[in-house]
Amino acid sequence: MHRYPVKILLAFGETISGNKEILDWLLNNGYPEIAALTSAIRGSDDAVQWLLDNKFPHLAALDGAIAESKKAYQWLEQHNYKFLIVFADACNGHKAAIDWFHKNDLEIFIRLAQKIKKFKDGMTFDYHKIHF
Repeated sequence: MHRYPVKILLAFGETISGNKEILDWLLNNGYPEIAALTSAIRGSDDAVQWLLDNKFPHLAALDGAIAESKKAYQWLEQHNYKFLIVFADACNGHKAAIDWFHKNDLEIFIRLAQKIKKFKDGMTFDYHKIHF
């Protein structure tokens, strides 16, 4: 995630907030995995499957970790995706992860994590994720 241009990360944040136009732009302009990640975070099992089928298992695992799946966290650890683990922790409101982003001047990821946490906290339904 940290290798995407800032404008793409900002667009990702807008899609988490529900901006369908930007979601479509990401989908049609070379970032379908970011669009799929947004849809996965927003509860789409089809998007998770798309990530798995199209060689983005780390983003599917990130979605699972954001949903607090222990198996997804373990998968990220086993495959050495430390940055995604910290990001998932920040999305779940863990102070140490947020502090790490502050310390490393990665404020964009704090903003993204806050948007994802706000979305998660506002969810009123329970959805089931694909198991890792």
